[in-house]
Amino acid sequence: MGRVLVACEFTGTVRDAFLRRGHDAWSCDLLPSPTPTNRHIIGDARELLDQDWDLLIVAHPPCTRLCNSGVRWLHKPPAGKSLEQMWNDLDEGAALFSDFWNAPIPRRCIENPVMHNHAKARIRNYAPPAQSVQPWQFGHGETKRTCFWLAGLAPLKPTQIVEGREQRVFRASPGPNRWAERSKFFTGIADAMADQWGDLLPIRKEAARWLSTNTLGMTDIRLCHI
Repeated sequence: MGRVLVACEFTGTVRDAFLRRGHDAWSCDLLPSPTPTNRHIIGDARELLDQDWDLLIVAHPPCTRLCNSGVRWLHKPPAGKSLEQMWNDLDEGAALFSDFWNAPIPRRCIENPVMHNHAKARIRNYAPPAQSVQPWQFGHGETKRTCFWLAGLAPLKPTQIVEGREQRVFRASPGPNRWAERSKFFTGIADAMADQWGDLLPIRKEAARWLSTNTLGMTDIRLCHI
């Protein structure tokens, strides 16, 4: 039973996968949880990195400026934006990734799409991703390639190869909720993380005692400065 921080997640998909297996798991995001829970912290996850975690999973960090598919905006910005804004956004995104990648936590997984070279050059101690995964390797009939940067962890092993693969999220209609649909984490991948990486975590008796005496139906916790 280890201590797990899931950063940049407000839905609780990855957090709950570890909770179901008895781990002391918390999620943290700038957005509140859509369902009541005392296991979600609203704030900047970087302020929590020094709190003795066994595992850090960054489920869906802001990646618009880092990913290869958006490199074109660094040369011709979208309407209403300037080149200076685009490059500033890139610097902020790379700094966020760097802080997670260099966090003082022994086991780390950072999820992100394929990066362009401008992003790689700005990340401290950059290393290539350890693997890329697809939802259809974990029970979901969809395609959405995601890369995992891993430290202290072995690559995930597929759990359920399925057919009938489609780009559901890519084809989603434009709208105010499209970003949330695109950022949703797949439960099959979350379960594989909890099953395959959870066994690597140390057993902390104090976490077990806390979980045995607390319920999970309370409200979000906010960092002090929020």
